[in-house]
Amino acid sequence: MGFKSIGTERKQKAAHLLIVDGQQRLTSLYAVIKGQEVIRENYNKTKIIIAFNPLEEKFEIPDAAIRRDPRYFQNITEVWEPNANIIKIINSYTSNLRKSREITDDEELKIQERFMKLKNLESYPFSVLELSQEIDEEQVADVFVRINSQGKTLNQADFILTLMSVFWDEGRTNLEEFCRKARLPSKTEATPFNYIIVPKPDQMLRAAVGLAFRRARLQYIYSILRGKDLETGLFSEERRDTQFDILKVAQGNALDIQNWHEFLKAIIQAGYSNESFISSNNNILYSYVFFLIGRIDYKVDLYNLKKLIARWFFTCSITGRYTGSPETAMEMDLAKLRSVDSAEGFIGTINEIIDSQLTPDFWNVTLPMDMATSSFRSPSLFAYYAALNIHDAYGLFSKLKVGELLQSGLRANKSALERHHLFPKAWLMRNGFAESRDYNQIANFALVEWSDSIAISDKEPKVYLPFYEGRFTNEEMEKMKYWHALPSEWQEMEYKEFLTSRRKMIARVVEHGFKKL
Repeated sequence: MGFKSIGTERKQKAAHLLIVDGQQRLTSLYAVIKGQEVIRENYNKTKIIIAFNPLEEKFEIPDAAIRRDPRYFQNITEVWEPNANIIKIINSYTSNLRKSREITDDEELKIQERFMKLKNLESYPFSVLELSQEIDEEQVADVFVRINSQGKTLNQADFILTLMSVFWDEGRTNLEEFCRKARLPSKTEATPFNYIIVPKPDQMLRAAVGLAFRRARLQYIYSILRGKDLETGLFSEERRDTQFDILKVAQGNALDIQNWHEFLKAIIQAGYSNESFISSNNNILYSYVFFLIGRIDYKVDLYNLKKLIARWFFTCSITGRYTGSPETAMEMDLAKLRSVDSAEGFIGTINEIIDSQLTPDFWNVTLPMDMATSSFRSPSLFAYYAALNIHDAYGLFSKLKVGELLQSGLRANKSALERHHLFPKAWLMRNGFAESRDYNQIANFALVEWSDSIAISDKEPKVYLPFYEGRFTNEEMEKMKYWHALPSEWQEMEYKEFLTSRRKMIARVVEHGFKKL
């Protein structure tokens, strides 16, 4: 059985007891008392610094204000250092405090008592429930789950990760390491780092179990990995070991750097090259499951597979396929593959689902209706931006392409492209459209360079448009009007008429972009 030690330094002695529950609390106490580093959620190593106010008997993580406050002893770790003299620490604290205020005899006594109380924490007796050596690993895992379910609500991924800690700790470590490396680029090795998604261990676990067992409901996976026969309800150690062997192979494929980056190329091919266009990470992770199934189980040619997954991801994103009840939707999709036994059958099944969703009615009716919103997190709006990438379109009134201006990883005080009101907000408010749901309709926005956005300001379209049209030839301007879905003579239209017309034109641009895939 694998295990982890508390802290990051090497230990001189081997552990003779393992902590089943309470490791986070003990880690924090150990790190503070011993001055040791811990690994944060973002995988950075750091020391825990805690300040102490003995007058109020209060502990705080020091911020700028606390660091200037003489009532606080700034780092309690100093109390437990090997050569620390608690009397000198108390005298130094009171001397510093007296520089800013008077201390009464009663307060001085409280300071002394509370520093001694703090010092004695290293001798605090803990109540420990020690599990018998005779119980097996399955019972250890069950104890952990039962204890934790009494405190916070754990999800099924937590339960599965717990089982992995007991029966395959290396697998859990590999998940965590993959996700840690996905956070920062490396100059020395291939890593999962990208500008589209920073995955979490439980998300990569979903990809692995989706490939391994063709299931999306993690409650089923928890039972499967415990060795349960879903038909008879009986448990078996042999079955458990077999299921973990299957998971090991699948997780190896899911965490394979080459597989991961080939999949991400399909997402970029679909036009979603910027993390801000992703409305749901579920769409990415479940699309990755289908990529893995196609690549590993059905041996689909990589070129055709990426093209297929690009279309699949676009479909999932624009329809919000995995946003409402993602596990249910994924279970149904995976079920459609049960009778599929060839690469051609896999491709055909995926295409059938796509065609059933993106019908002529979707493009002509549903999508324009979805555009009737002021939500900046609309999947239909992100699909439009993705389509502009697919079309290799230029920003409105710009000589630079949308993909270049929205390149991930670039950071400046101003965004390269900004959403600009085609009919400016101030002008609309002066003309009777005072509600944000009216002037912030997504059909009233276009992507322009920030400098142009500032220059346009609150001028109405018929005033600013002739100036910007003068930058381009008629042919260039016609392409730009197509990409940015601008109706003929739109600057002369009534605002509501303009919105209705532009929604339909945006839907057409999105449809044409999708068909290019």
